[in-house]
Amino acid sequence: MPIIKSAKKKVRQAEKHRIRNLSLKTQMKTYIKKFLTAVKNGNKEEAVKLMPKAFKLIDTAAKKHVVHRRNADNKKSLLARNLKNIGEAKVAPVKKEKAGKVEKKEPAKKYVKKEKKVKKEDKKKK
Repeated sequence: MPIIKSAKKKVRQAEKHRIRNLSLKTQMKTYIKKFLTAVKNGNKEEAVKLMPKAFKLIDTAAKKHVVHRRNADNKKSLLARNLKNIGEAKVAPVKKEKAGKVEKKEPAKKYVKKEKKVKKEDKKKK
C-alpha cells in the first residue's frame, strides 16, 4: 500500500483506467466474435453490417493504447480476410495452427571427460 499522497492518487487513477480499458477491450472482442460468427454461418449481410462497428472499436482501442496499433491492424486484416472468403468453404483461421508433428531429435550425447593416461614413470616420480 502506498504511503505518499501522490502514489495513493496514482493507484486511484490506475484503477479507473483499468476499468475503462477493460470495458473498451471487452466491447471490441464482443463485436469481433459477433462478426466471426456471422461469417462462419455464411451470413454476409450481417457481417457487412457489423464490420464498420468492429473496425471503429478496434481503432478506438488502438488510439487509446488499450491494444498496440499493429495488433489492431492485424485484427482488422483478419476481419477483412474473413469477409472476403465468406463465399468460399475455407475461412481464414483466427489463430495460426501448428503444422503437423515435429520429428523428435535424438538427445545430445553427453561429453565425458577422458582421464589422461599416466605413464608408469610419472607414477614412480610422485
